[in-house]
Amino acid sequence: MIELVINGESRSFPAPLTVARLIETLDLAGKRIAIEKNGEIVPRSQHAGTPLASGDRLEVVVAVGGG
Repeated sequence: MIELVINGESRSFPAPLTVARLIETLDLAGKRIAIEKNGEIVPRSQHAGTPLASGDRLEVVVAVGGG
């Protein structure tokens, strides 16, 4: 299991895990999101190739439309 802190909340996920797989697991696939891993933005083009490890801190921001 991989222990991550997502938006300040500790969560566990099965290993191995990439940013892309995490997005799918959180049901955020296809949504406009930004991911920050340990203080660094992860570009969308690198989601599939960015591995996650226990102790990583992530901030996930979902863009919401409206007016």
